[in-house]
Amino acid sequence: MQLHFTKDALPDSVGTDFQNLNKLNEQQFQRLIGILFQFLLEPKETERFMQQLTEFAGEHGMSAGPLRNLMKSVLLVPQGALKKNLTADQIREDLLTLGLNGEKAAHFSQQWGEHYAALTRLALGQTLMVNQLVDMEWKFGVTVGTSEIQKVGTVFLQLKLVVRKGNSTENVYMELTLPQFYNFLHEMERAKASMDCFS
Repeated sequence: MQLHFTKDALPDSVGTDFQNLNKLNEQQFQRLIGILFQFLLEPKETERFMQQLTEFAGEHGMSAGPLRNLMKSVLLVPQGALKKNLTADQIREDLLTLGLNGEKAAHFSQQWGEHYAALTRLALGQTLMVNQLVDMEWKFGVTVGTSEIQKVGTVFLQLKLVVRKGNSTENVYMELTLPQFYNFLHEMERAKASMDCFS
């Protein structure tokens, strides 16, 4: 079984879960996929996602536990597709390979096409948030006394960066000469311009 979204062998339960999706009628399937894409667009809303799945299960006479497990299998597709930059057609092929019927695979891939840009931006944002700059303090100074006569009168800049790493913050200290500071400033402006292109 050759899939676009992953090169790894999937457990048999994943194929079974996709075949079980075929048992849902069109309306149920579309509602479930709507819940899934809402979660993909707002990944911090895990509690709401679980609550919506529980409500969906209750409304349609299903058990919440098996539905959650089924959705874990379904989530593998968009998560892998984002990493590999897959098109809607590639997603549809993968879903058909996994055993989903044609109409449902077409609906899922259509939703993927509609939300692809937002999902890509979100993934990029999460990647760039690894070490978030929270605060910055700076001081200019002039060297007035040193054992090296040519360094007297040179300008320097001291930076204190407060960086968020996971759930904690860390202070990073730097001392730069004026040319190093201008180089640093230039690199920051380039990074900002690159990020603005994606937002």
